[in-house]
Amino acid sequence: MFPEEDTISNIISDTVKVVFGRRLIDRVLLLWKSLANGAEFPRRDQIDASVLGQDWANCLIIAVQSPLQFSYFVAVGKNLSFSYSPDDSLAGVLLSHLSQVLSERRCLIIEGRTTLRGSGVLFRGGLFPLSQDGVAIDYVLGAANHRLLWKNEAPVRPEVRRKWL
Repeated sequence: MFPEEDTISNIISDTVKVVFGRRLIDRVLLLWKSLANGAEFPRRDQIDASVLGQDWANCLIIAVQSPLQFSYFVAVGKNLSFSYSPDDSLAGVLLSHLSQVLSERRCLIIEGRTTLRGSGVLFRGGLFPLSQDGVAIDYVLGAANHRLLWKNEAPVRPEVRRKWL
């Protein structure tokens, strides 16, 4: 009378895959975990445009330097690029959380409201540590996307929520 458990578990599994497949950050996190393959962090040489596919346009890679203010963007996807200043881009928003990722040594999901190029936006982003030797975090993969606020949404006041993974 009732379907077998395998059928129900397959339905649940398929639903989870669809839900996780819809969000950029979830897709990048799943890729990051699979590349780590049991290690604490994946390596920088495992990450490139061919691995991320269409998501590469919303990704960036930060080379970590000491002191931290000398860290720089190695690659910036076309949807995160900036003309004049990283402070007026999602790349700048991600960069502002770099020190937290390095001190916590784990992934960080960031979401909130900000102003980009004069318009209010809702954004979601993530920072994912990378390590060539498995110990020192020498690069960080970032991913982010956004949408413009609708006219009936509250005006922008900078707001950020963090979730550690």
